[in-house]
Amino acid sequence: MDTEYIDIKVFRQAMLDQHASGMDFLREMIGMDWNEEGLGVIYILENSTTHSTKELAVRPSDRKNPQIPTVSDIWKIAELYEREIYDFYGIEFTGHPDMRRLFLRNDWVGFPLRKDYDPSEAINPVRLEGEKNEEIHREYDIVEEQQLAELVERMKIMHYDQFVINIGPQHPATHGVLRFRLSLEGEIIRKIDIHCGYIHRGIEKLCESRTYPQTLAFTDRLDYLSAHQNRHALCMCIEKAMGLEVTERVQYIRTIMDELQRIDSHLLMFSCMAMDMGAITSFIYGFRDREKVLDIMEEVTGGRLIQNYNVIGGVQADITAGFAAKVKEYCNDQKRRLKEYYDVFVNNIIFRNRAIGVGKLSREDAISFGATGGTGRASGWACDVRKRHPYALYDKVDFKEIIHTGGDCYDRLLVRLEEIVESIHIIEQIIDNIPEGDFKTKTKPIIKLPEGQFSASVEGSRGEFGVFIESHGEKSPYRLKFRPMGLPLIAAAHKIMKGCKIADLITIGASLDYVIPDIDR
Repeated sequence: MDTEYIDIKVFRQAMLDQHASGMDFLREMIGMDWNEEGLGVIYILENSTTHSTKELAVRPSDRKNPQIPTVSDIWKIAELYEREIYDFYGIEFTGHPDMRRLFLRNDWVGFPLRKDYDPSEAINPVRLEGEKNEEIHREYDIVEEQQLAELVERMKIMHYDQFVINIGPQHPATHGVLRFRLSLEGEIIRKIDIHCGYIHRGIEKLCESRTYPQTLAFTDRLDYLSAHQNRHALCMCIEKAMGLEVTERVQYIRTIMDELQRIDSHLLMFSCMAMDMGAITSFIYGFRDREKVLDIMEEVTGGRLIQNYNVIGGVQADITAGFAAKVKEYCNDQKRRLKEYYDVFVNNIIFRNRAIGVGKLSREDAISFGATGGTGRASGWACDVRKRHPYALYDKVDFKEIIHTGGDCYDRLLVRLEEIVESIHIIEQIIDNIPEGDFKTKTKPIIKLPEGQFSASVEGSRGEFGVFIESHGEKSPYRLKFRPMGLPLIAAAHKIMKGCKIADLITIGASLDYVIPDIDR
């Protein structure tokens, strides 16, 4: 995909024109530092109906005071994407309603993903004191065309007459260290202020000093429930750049392992949603069956969570002799087990009353927020990467893309449970037909990618997981960007939860199924 560079003077109108032409899905925003060529942002757009894509880029003229017009009013997900880029590159988006840092502390000095960033501890020492909340939205406005912007104080984030509580960063139902700062009117949620970054590890920065094989280890640690798919995406991106064809056997193994991982993730989502709502029996049922998936994957990969299985050119080890038989046995058993979930939990009147019509997200909002995966498909959006941009064996197997239209907690759960059936169906079509051949294609000891930009996406357990690499012909990437599955989900949280009761927040969060390390990276 060729990148089209847009003059910053006409950038705003150009993006409005793109949206009007049908490019309604902002797949990714990638902050860049091209050294002498300056800072900039790459936008990957997609038409949600035709699935055609376009890659656009813009460079602000001033490196010391870089400014780009916001697109957060065109695509809603841009509000958090732009805050992330500001956080790590210092690019100010004029007209953005809330230009605060997203991941780092408010008192952090510098912008870590710039090439001239000074990482010395003297500049940013370890701070043990708590961070004060910023109480004012910050918005940069253009004073006159293409002149410097002035900082304008807008409405307070939380007013003194509001009842404000914190959910997280440590809470039994947040499933990770995420903090929601909530404004309540009685029991009703009026506003959510999202705070991320409590476990941010700077993985994208670390990748810039690692060889390509070394970068693979990070993907498993982004989301242990999507470890196979995440690493599959990175390997696929590197292999595409190298012009490396993997064997047919590898494609079969990768597809099977991806679908086993998807079943594993969906079972955990069902189990934890049930537990969050007090249905302990359903939690035990789901975890009982998930253990069987983990046993199968452990036998092949040596790991249950962090599996390190996909490698550049194939997989690290061949499947075991009894793998196919165990997978088929599990699939037959799991199809029968699914009925128990419906009998005990899904059709339970208590669950239905707490889930049906609760936490609704429209199709249009799902697209605007980029909320892919089960969340998007529960809102009627056909967003499965396996169908949109097939890879591995997904254009050779028969499976349904599960679509519901309610956009509520109930439909988000149904999509996951029905996708388990489809994952089993995919596995059953290929498990007896794994061809002979090598499980890994030999590569050079030191891998250098040709100069250029390369990208790949897969359907992870929670949505689209993407990889973008800019290579300058070295053994390490100049820029490696991961598209998180979870950031669009929490971006949509305010839209979904506003007007709901505080008691519904946990149910809604469980139905969104976000994983915090994937968000924080």
